Amino acid sequence: MTQYRHEWKHEISLADRLTLRARLSAVCQADGHAAGGKYQIRSLYFDTPADQALRDKINGVSCREKFRLRYYNFDASLIYLEKKSKRGGLGSKARAELSAAEAQAVVDGNLDWAPDSGRPLLQELLHKMRTQVLRPRTIVDYTREPFVFPPGNVRVTLDYNIRTGLGRTDFLNPDCPTIPAGEAVTILEVKWDAFLPDVIRDAVQLSGRRAAAFSKYAACRIYG
Repeated sequence: MTQYRHEWKHEISLADRLTLRARLSAVCQADGHAAGGKYQIRSLYFDTPADQALRDKINGVSCREKFRLRYYNFDASLIYLEKKSKRGGLGSKARAELSAAEAQAVVDGNLDWAPDSGRPLLQELLHKMRTQVLRPRTIVDYTREPFVFPPGNVRVTLDYNIRTGLGRTDFLNPDCPTIPAGEAVTILEVKWDAFLPDVIRDAVQLSGRRAAAFSKYAACRIYG
């Protein structure tokens, strides 16, 4: 059964980021996977020839989905295939592990290999690459500072240094050139299950900030 979570997203300034980092560090736990409190994320997003995922996001379509490949700290020994789904203000994520060779086969559009049946998400992607002509579109790099708060299964992240691969798709190449995707903004994301504890609600409050539909994928697609 798909588990949907509540999501807030805000575009904030560097000063806001420094303020929230101090607040969240005081009340949240550090993410065990974040060395020095942060890590690097590289994603490769998929879309149709008509840019269906991009258009759905820009047009605010209530029910939408997008596929991506992702790995962390430029370590390609563990790669994830992910599908993000949105239903109104709720979001969910399905995930499957891929080897570097499998990920490269997907990037190359090699649809003739037979992945094991234990990964239905990979089967779904390959099916949609055949039927919807889903293909890799652009690389998205950024730095993430994560914070966790167990009550409510809350996860708060600060994402910045967002960079685009200019339409390149060789995301397993650590030397693939990227450039900043527009202005140097920070994206605050807050995700939780049934309830958002008051201590977190208070910690992330910033005067004059409202939830915004910022998309790192859309920001990077401006460049290719």
